[in-house]
Amino acid sequence: MKKTLPTLACLGALVAVPAFAQETAGNAPEWNDALLDAARQVTLGPRPLFLLNDMSEETERERELKAELLECAAQHTDWQAADLAIAHRGAPLQFPEHTLESYLAGVQGGAGIVECDVTFTSDNELVCRHSQCDLHYTTNIVETELAQKCSVPPEIDSESGELTNAAEIRCCTSDITLAEFRTLRGTMEGANREARSLEEYLAGTPGWRTDLYATRGTLMSHADTIALFQELGVKMTPELKAPDVEMPFNGMSQEDYAQKMIDEYKSAGVSPSDVFAQSFNLDDVLYWIENEPEFGQQAVYLDGRYDDEGFDHTVPDTWSPSMEELAERGVRILAPPTWMLLAANPGFGDGDQRIVPSEYAERAREAGLELITWTLERSGPLAEGGQWYHQTTEEVIRREGDKLITLDTLVQDVGVIGIFSDWPATVSFYANCVQPRS
Repeated sequence: MKKTLPTLACLGALVAVPAFAQETAGNAPEWNDALLDAARQVTLGPRPLFLLNDMSEETERERELKAELLECAAQHTDWQAADLAIAHRGAPLQFPEHTLESYLAGVQGGAGIVECDVTFTSDNELVCRHSQCDLHYTTNIVETELAQKCSVPPEIDSESGELTNAAEIRCCTSDITLAEFRTLRGTMEGANREARSLEEYLAGTPGWRTDLYATRGTLMSHADTIALFQELGVKMTPELKAPDVEMPFNGMSQEDYAQKMIDEYKSAGVSPSDVFAQSFNLDDVLYWIENEPEFGQQAVYLDGRYDDEGFDHTVPDTWSPSMEELAERGVRILAPPTWMLLAANPGFGDGDQRIVPSEYAERAREAGLELITWTLERSGPLAEGGQWYHQTTEEVIRREGDKLITLDTLVQDVGVIGIFSDWPATVSFYANCVQPRS
């Protein structure tokens, strides 16, 4: 227990005050009991009500849902964390992803499960980053001395002083050690690939996100997050990220890597029932099922086959393995992107639904697979169109608030057990107010 920090006077300042956690460069982050106690007090903030006020109400079901949510928002005071709400990288709609600050914001927003994307450093230590080679657009590495260790470091013209290779810069966790990784600061995801200076390069945050909370971003090792999540009392969903380096790396094979991730939970005494290990690599999931069955029984197969040649989520004959084959091999939880679970109903009337389950969703449930999906609140404004996560329902989505209609369909009709969200408060608001009807 650390006692080096002041007690916060205001919950509203919980994730914005820069003095709430202490970190010495190169060392593990520290936190105190008061900070964690405050983070466990779920406060949803203004976004759920904003979305609710903006939600369409063209059908009977939509009007009933809106009325139910409004009544709950007006009367409910004791908000609770919900396992339906999975903090995707923390709360990266507004906070630098995979940082202490982002994780605390996700838990304060009611996430019952929190994600660490797992990759490794040059000394084979596990850390939390969405990609092994994303440091150049999720941290401040390009403006530090460590930039020269990058796979493709920034190049500055000696005469003009201009940055000359903004589009090619590439910095990986495997370029640096864990101690060096800890000296970096997490930033909002994004980079200006046309920049002519490092300052311009770092100013790449999409306009619909914010840099308001980007003044502090404490990076975390995988072991750091386990300790934090244990103290916060939340479940954990680590994703074993695909390496961007050739394996074996420094003597570590892919199976060693998959085992090392599980071993860190075992060493910390985490119950397997509190861990949902994930991977896009089916072989990783099957490895856990065979070699770590207690963890493997709720391992999550992230379905990224939409990029495979010949795969069509609307044509079951193109699914290899099939839903039944996945179940036969021991997979229990399947996690596709949201658009694969939903279909548009453009001719909907007052008694209909504008969004319905896809055949993919129905076949998965028929095979006995549980479903988790990703990622709510990841897209830009829906009114602008062209949003990847909503591509199959775009013709019936009208506005930002229709994310609540999407959420309702996922829970009530598809029957998902978890929803990754870049702003978990949206999902936990719904989970506190509406019970599954089936």
